[in-house]
Amino acid sequence: MTDRDPLAQARRFSVAPMMDWTTRDYRVFARTLTRRTLLYTEMVTTGAILHGRPRERFLGYDEVEHPLALQLGGSDPGELAECAAIAEEWGYDEVNLNVGCPSDRVQNNLIGACLMGHPDKVALAVATMREAVSIPVTVKCRIGIDDQDEDADLERFITQVADAGCEVFIVHARKAWLQGLSPKENRDVPPLNYPRVHRLKASRPDLHIGINGGIKSLEECQTQLNHVDSVMVGREAYQNPWLLAQVDQAIYGEPGPADSRHAAAMALRPYIQRRLEEGAKLNHITRHLLGLFQGCPGGRRFRRHLSENAHRDGAGLAVFDDALGLVPEPVSA
Repeated sequence: MTDRDPLAQARRFSVAPMMDWTTRDYRVFARTLTRRTLLYTEMVTTGAILHGRPRERFLGYDEVEHPLALQLGGSDPGELAECAAIAEEWGYDEVNLNVGCPSDRVQNNLIGACLMGHPDKVALAVATMREAVSIPVTVKCRIGIDDQDEDADLERFITQVADAGCEVFIVHARKAWLQGLSPKENRDVPPLNYPRVHRLKASRPDLHIGINGGIKSLEECQTQLNHVDSVMVGREAYQNPWLLAQVDQAIYGEPGPADSRHAAAMALRPYIQRRLEEGAKLNHITRHLLGLFQGCPGGRRFRRHLSENAHRDGAGLAVFDDALGLVPEPVSA
């Protein structure tokens, strides 16, 4: 990799961008569990950045979130380049182009997975973005869409976009079926094809190839890292966040910031207080913690207490503290 990829080591493990999930509150929570993981924002469309106000709503983050990548949704090269430049001004470490989301809304605006059928547009967008910024410009894609050939068409897509200067691809190892499957079904129904991504890496050793899709444990991550450069985990990192507490040691060989689940929750407490003082609702923050004590004694009571009380008017730290009190200490595994 070139000096345009300062995140080469950091991105060995990342949390996937997920709409409504990888919000700034979730990302700060994730940092109580892992210092090294590369975090991604939700997908933000170019229209939201260029025309939405206040811009803080779409681009704001806490400094603790670094290393942090902004995922963009769009297809117009000029707009993407302008947004990439704005992202760099805001201090993001990477800009990632979404070429994997299968929803109808993004299809209608030529955003997401449908762009796999337009490698020329993606290549032009990448080239234009790279001219506008010095931070890495990366692409997250699928292994194909609809009736595309998973070998020939994926190879053609990667080659064309790589020729435009993209050096980092994170590949969701499933096709996206834009006709006939819902976005939810597209996350599970198309079969995973890890060997296809492994072959891509073998055929393009000059590129950074990451893998995404269906990975649920650090043991699986280690196995994948024998074949590819990086692993991106999505739903498992969100629904079972304690997984992240072992990432720094297992992937980077460094101790993580939390030695227990209680410690992680307590480390987030000052941030929760600050957000409440800014006018945030408690449940908008604590919804990201509901899986923290998954499988632990008292874990269901913790989840239920927050689910039933954090949304109430005036709910504050006392609700959070009461929920923690329902889980015996210490819980470290």
